[in-house]
Amino acid sequence: MSLGMEKNLLVLTVATKQTEGFQRFRRSAQFFNYKIQVLGLEEEWQGGDDQQPAGGGQKVRLLKSALKQHGDKEDLIILFVESYDVLFASGPTELLKKFKQAKSKVVFSAENYIYPDRKLEAKYPQVRDGKRFLGSGGFIGYAPNLKKLVEDWKGEDDDSDQLFYTKIFLDPQKRESINITLDHRSRIFQNLNGALDEIVLKFENARVRARNLLYDTLPVVIHGNGPTKLQLNYLGNYIPQVWTFETGCTVCDEGLRSLSGFKDEALPMILIGIFIEQPTPFLSQFFLRLRNLHYPKQRIQLFIHNHVSEVMVLENVGKMDTSSSTLGTFVENAEARNLGMDLCRKDPDCDYYFSLDAEVVLKNKETLRILIEQNKLVIAPLVSRHEKLWSNFWGALSPDGYYARSEDYVDIVQRRRVGLWNVPYISSVYMVKGKALRSELEQGDLFHSGKLDADMALCHNIRMALRNVRPLLFLSILQGVFMYLTNQHQFGHILSLENYQTSHLHNDLWQIFSNPEDWREKYIHENYTAALKGKLVEMPCPDVYWFPIFTDTACDELVEEMEHYGQWSTGDNTDSRIQGGYENVPTIDIHMNQIGFEREWYKFLLDYIAPITEKLYPGYYTKFELAFVVRYKPDEQPSLVPHHDASTFTINIALNRVGIDYEGGGCRFLRYNCSIRAPRKGWSLMHPGRLTHYHEGLPTTRGTRYIAVSFIDP
Repeated sequence: MSLGMEKNLLVLTVATKQTEGFQRFRRSAQFFNYKIQVLGLEEEWQGGDDQQPAGGGQKVRLLKSALKQHGDKEDLIILFVESYDVLFASGPTELLKKFKQAKSKVVFSAENYIYPDRKLEAKYPQVRDGKRFLGSGGFIGYAPNLKKLVEDWKGEDDDSDQLFYTKIFLDPQKRESINITLDHRSRIFQNLNGALDEIVLKFENARVRARNLLYDTLPVVIHGNGPTKLQLNYLGNYIPQVWTFETGCTVCDEGLRSLSGFKDEALPMILIGIFIEQPTPFLSQFFLRLRNLHYPKQRIQLFIHNHVSEVMVLENVGKMDTSSSTLGTFVENAEARNLGMDLCRKDPDCDYYFSLDAEVVLKNKETLRILIEQNKLVIAPLVSRHEKLWSNFWGALSPDGYYARSEDYVDIVQRRRVGLWNVPYISSVYMVKGKALRSELEQGDLFHSGKLDADMALCHNIRMALRNVRPLLFLSILQGVFMYLTNQHQFGHILSLENYQTSHLHNDLWQIFSNPEDWREKYIHENYTAALKGKLVEMPCPDVYWFPIFTDTACDELVEEMEHYGQWSTGDNTDSRIQGGYENVPTIDIHMNQIGFEREWYKFLLDYIAPITEKLYPGYYTKFELAFVVRYKPDEQPSLVPHHDASTFTINIALNRVGIDYEGGGCRFLRYNCSIRAPRKGWSLMHPGRLTHYHEGLPTTRGTRYIAVSFIDP
């Protein structure tokens, strides 16, 4: 097809408002270099309401008016399509080639269902192969023929355009006079309604096409008509974008707004809505990460709905240096979330509303900037559970509006496909533009819809959002707001809350199984990895190894748990808690199993001590039997007489700081006449037990000293 022929192509569409669906349509047209003329922009839509779903006559009126200037151009080919729910899959050359091959002056799209009058079915010509019924969402033809097609239109704006075109097509004389045919095999137009099983995505040569498997065709125009808007959104994630598995979407930067040139005081104002709806582990880390977000605090406000410890939350919020308001437990979840959004909606200075649930571990300090720069009305960063497929989005919905697995869900969660994704459901963490809350999403109650949960209700209401709320709900502008998910960066993960027990003083200590990554961040020393590589392992005495293992927080919380339990052993051989005679010299101690921490402690030993053990003692299989915390006090049990541990080797972790919490203490290995008099808090001594390293506990002269001891293979 010559370039000159492409110049004779004009695309006409109707859009009274520039919805996100329209913007998607326009981007796809620009990508393929189509020339577009938009009809009816900013005109009030009168083309049908929820009581008259057929509607659409306004589109015929606008087309008839436009053809007054184009209708006499004999060489001009006009493509008329919807805009809110249409995208292009290929360019003008292929379109015109297929139109010419149809050998008709006007070609309408075809579909499986007859609409809006089923009584007309018998009048339709039979077809041997292909779809039988006319669809009015897309048609192409020569300008004079289209002018003749609409010249008899005298209907109202809310009359049915589809019925008007159908009656013309079913009139044999008019059909022949105008020279109309249908695109029976979806070579040009693909209507998705009733045809979803026909369509697959074809990835080839850094391009993605929708292939019709039933007819083995590659449609040029994809129309998400009827109840197929979500499927079109899915296809729109790939078409017409240039996309590869290696690099992801290469045109996802469309519409970006850079914040790089903004001074702090000129950055958008963000209201962060924080929701602590149930007991949640690692809340102190949650607020620390919030404080560490790379965004000026004077441009952040907080709204907090809190269902946990008021004191803990207020202490952390006080460190934020932002203005904030807090709601207590008297407001239920959905209502609280409505109130949070409403604060932004009513404040003209609120540019963005960022909703953040406390179980989200947001590790990317640039999250706010990244989301703002994507320039979307509603966008969520991808977060999922550690090493799980559970995430904060759904790729598809079931017919009843609940979760359905999309073909690309796993690849998106695992970031094998990277890009910006139009999805039907988001939760837990997302950003909404303030202007959207004041226009498209201006209704006050977004978190209620029938019996749906608050998050599902929100997404349902966003998908069904109106551009303008009027007494009549005009279906033609019932196009909704798109929800996007980005996985172009690593953002963080979601905590598991299922097994969170609140019966302890420091409940996070028990989370090593449910949330191992967060447990490590809070409790394992920042230099542990270096120790694992052998860079920080010291040997202060022969065959005595010394390395960092615990954070100060881990040490403090373990000591506080033991003192909270309070049932310290008496330190004599008659104490019933001395297990199996393993303590050769009884101590004032509390065993891990007494506080219900034995299983978690052994998990810690296997995950963090065993890897170092295997490097220092190659080939040794680690088996743990006994673990306890020992307390030394000058007026209680200040020291231990020389003894062998009932172990193959022992680890001994200092839980507080010499010179500050206590004086004296330490350990002397008699055979080598070598003493360690200044144990480092959070560092572990590891030494052989019952054979070579006869040792004694040096006297504690002031304060209280605590150590955590484990006998390995007793």
